Amino acid sequence: MVGRIYHVGLTVSDLERSIAFYRDVLGLEFQGEIFMEECKISNLYNLDETIAKDIFSECEYPWEVLPKIKDFIIKLGESLDKNEYEKIGENVWIAKSAKIAPTAYINGPAIIGKEAEVRHCAFIRGNAIVGQKAVVGNSTELKNVILFNNVQVPHYNYVGDSILGYKSHMGAGSITSNVKSDKKLVIVKNGNEKIETGLKKFGSMVGDNVEVGCGSILNPGSVIGRNSNIYPLSSVRGVVKPNSIYKNQNEIVTKE
Repeated sequence: MVGRIYHVGLTVSDLERSIAFYRDVLGLEFQGEIFMEECKISNLYNLDETIAKDIFSECEYPWEVLPKIKDFIIKLGESLDKNEYEKIGENVWIAKSAKIAPTAYINGPAIIGKEAEVRHCAFIRGNAIVGQKAVVGNSTELKNVILFNNVQVPHYNYVGDSILGYKSHMGAGSITSNVKSDKKLVIVKNGNEKIETGLKKFGSMVGDNVEVGCGSILNPGSVIGRNSNIYPLSSVRGVVKPNSIYKNQNEIVTKE
């Protein structure tokens, strides 16, 4: 015997018309969409762990900030405390407590945070925010990125059009791939759910405390949930839920 029904799931061909029917004809109240919750900014990142907190304020999904990074850096850089940051060249601000190798190249706009370390032959192409105590290692390349505090990209990494959350770490040789081979716009996919981003260049959204194994590729539009581990030599597509261990596309387990 069924005592009470709490939820009913329906598959429809036209979502907007269906919402209008249940709202306008049946008089039900629309409560909003629950859509890719694990991909939302609030479920991926601790915004208190980045100098770029304000760029996220009017966005729901993190990739929405990618086209805004350049202008945001220029505006934020001009407001930084001159006792703590030094402006070098055109739109490059480096914390006086940061360590920059003489062989590193930093192109603006860029902000290098307090106590950050930019090592030998690192290449920062521009539109980059490197968080406090973050490490940009030898032969690592950054382009249009936000690295939260304590992020480590220490050995032969490429991070482009991506956001790396607090204390995330990319193993040696792991990269974000930021353009599809067919050059089409990137779509974030999670099972049957899809979000069209409208972006041609979109690498990966990596949540707080994520470990990416050596030699892994985070494909365009990938989203890695908080506290997840990616096995070495993985090719990651789509959305990895938080607290996951990603072994391969068909073997993703939840941490105990």
